[in-house]
Amino acid sequence: MREDLTEVLTGAVVLAAALGFGIYAAQAAGLGRDSGNYPLHASFRSLEGVAVGTDLRLAGVRIGQVSDVSLNTETFRADTTVRIRDGVAIPDDSAIVVASEGLLGGNFIEIVPGGSPFDLEPGDVFTDTQGSVSLISLLLKFVSGQGSDE
Repeated sequence: MREDLTEVLTGAVVLAAALGFGIYAAQAAGLGRDSGNYPLHASFRSLEGVAVGTDLRLAGVRIGQVSDVSLNTETFRADTTVRIRDGVAIPDDSAIVVASEGLLGGNFIEIVPGGSPFDLEPGDVFTDTQGSVSLISLLLKFVSGQGSDE
């Protein structure tokens, strides 16, 4: 009888730990947090290395994430929706840029704030966008000499 009680208690502890880990993982992934943020839209020439869930940063601090990416078949650009944490005001002349964490790191979206006294409202569109730059194409241009002004 004592062995059965030990097995039940051990199973309960393992189950509680698994449940706690699952809740922590869901919070870290941003699941279930649709309230407390607002959407902004942007259209990029190239969105290479960016997908739904990619970090959105301002001054290196995560302020949101990419919530939707789709191809605009009329303009052949990547239409993107980002969700920004409430309380973070973005000037309406700000730029949104696909940036890289380094040579081996992944890409993220960065907001470069402007100086306008007016802020973007929920649902507004960034007018100044800069897509991702392919490292391979830059290296090929450098090697072939197409990038020089000779």
